[in-house]
Amino acid sequence: MELKEYLQTTFPGLDLVPSLYNQWNIGLHFELGRDLYQFKEDGRLNLELFEMVYSQAMALFSYLFSEQDEIFLVTNVYRNKRNTRSNKIKVFERHLKNKALKYNVKTQTLPFLYDDEEERDEYFTSQFYLKCRKSDINYPLLIRAACNEDFPFKPKFGFSEGLFYPDVFFINISKNIIFFIYDDRGCEVISKTKETICPLYTKYNDWIPEYNREEIEQLFKSPVIP
Repeated sequence: MELKEYLQTTFPGLDLVPSLYNQWNIGLHFELGRDLYQFKEDGRLNLELFEMVYSQAMALFSYLFSEQDEIFLVTNVYRNKRNTRSNKIKVFERHLKNKALKYNVKTQTLPFLYDDEEERDEYFTSQFYLKCRKSDINYPLLIRAACNEDFPFKPKFGFSEGLFYPDVFFINISKNIIFFIYDDRGCEVISKTKETICPLYTKYNDWIPEYNREEIEQLFKSPVIP
């Protein structure tokens, strides 16, 4: 099964863009590095925050993805139609343990996926994806790169000529879960069934932001209509 077919079958109507949590009725939103700030009082970057963010994101990924799970690793690159340069987005070439898998990376061209009518005329989405397993990818570096989006740290995914930093999604095909780190502030998890992520909700309940807590708690206390 290819990515498009999988999404249409498992997550019908979902656009693979940030704010997955707001598109789907079964999900979790986690706040990373709570009570710490990106900068210290003297203006220097707060390395303690970033180490906490990396650790929390890794803990969530490790909980959601086991070694035997089949995964789609997906990258969205947002490009300007008027710019023909093809700047490299360093996701697959740098973060694959099994280098031969780079030849299995597939691509498709999609409309600009953000909800902005004016920008849709100027931009489009190049979507790259690879079917693999956890052991095939250097996920600690991928996770750090996702968290480093707005800061001068390495690793980085690289930049495109488009509007935004590339978006990288981890899709667990075996468990029907999508995990997305939007930056150092937090991440989203959506699932086909509530039961699949209920243990995650229980284990990492303290990381749920207060502004989402009531609706998330209501979800896990109430039956979900598919």
